[in-house]
Amino acid sequence: MNSSDNDRRPLQIRSARWVRYVAQRLADGGVTPNNISLASIVFAAAGAASLLVGGWLLWLAALCIQARLLCNLLDGMVAVEHGKANALGPVFNELPDRIADTLFLAAAGYAAGWPELGWLAALMAALTAYVRVFGAACGVGHDFGGPMAKQQRMATLTVLCIVAPVPPLGTGIPILATGLILIASLSLVTCIARTLRLCAALKRSEGIAHE
Repeated sequence: MNSSDNDRRPLQIRSARWVRYVAQRLADGGVTPNNISLASIVFAAAGAASLLVGGWLLWLAALCIQARLLCNLLDGMVAVEHGKANALGPVFNELPDRIADTLFLAAAGYAAGWPELGWLAALMAALTAYVRVFGAACGVGHDFGGPMAKQQRMATLTVLCIVAPVPPLGTGIPILATGLILIASLSLVTCIARTLRLCAALKRSEGIAHE
């Protein structure tokens, strides 16, 4: 990963002592940010497999989701705060995230018996990231706003994986499908909101340039 503070998602947990300790140990141990980013795909694959098996293994999928997010947090900390960034960082920063999102959401669709719904949620997730990166390419910075950014997507899926196997709280397949509809719908709202903010920022920039 290769990042600056302006490109990083604002997260309060980044200042937690245990997180800073883990990042320090990884940096001291020679673990590269790119390797941490790749590890997130491994956790996503394990989580996807757990989703496909179903049952109580959905709890393992929930743990894998959180492990994936921890990797996403630590790769940036090791890169930026410990000076381990490199030229390939932007690729490892974005591509593993898109793969992980797709693995989790597509697998959830198959687990729910609605594969099309899982792929739709994955597509919407990719589009939210596309609009964010496109905004940065246009010079207006990364827009990490929701209502269904990565953290919200993964939090929703984590709750679904915890609740679904537990009667009477969960209802199995229907609750997964309902959650995917929520993720896909609010991801679309996020795409629209980010696009509108991007257009507004570009218009402001044009106005300033003409002054």
